Amino acid sequence: MTSSVVETQETRAQSVKVNGEALTVDLADGRTIIVPLVWFPRLWHGTPRERSHFEIFGEGRYIHWPDLDEDLTVTGLLAGRQSGESLESLAVWLDSRKVAGRKRASREAHAAARSAKQKSLR
Repeated sequence: MTSSVVETQETRAQSVKVNGEALTVDLADGRTIIVPLVWFPRLWHGTPRERSHFEIFGEGRYIHWPDLDEDLTVTGLLAGRQSGESLESLAVWLDSRKVAGRKRASREAHAAARSAKQKSLR
């Protein structure tokens, strides 16, 4: 009896889209994965700009959002794995975003005040 060996290639991400409701990953083999964004709280809480800033690496095996410190694998998406982040860890991350947002808002307010002052001196 003879048997044939079936070669399988690991599935790879070709493109990624994120909107307010879902993460969509087009795969190199022609399939598309669509998962609810709520599965990944860091993506859910991210701004549209942060969500659109991602990297596909590892020959398409991994997707990384540097601004959100989120990493996903195509294998995990295919398996239906949701974020494994604890509620405590997520709370710490969300608090750090609030602090960073206040600092950024303060810097922007100071920059706007300096700019207005410079314009009035001209």
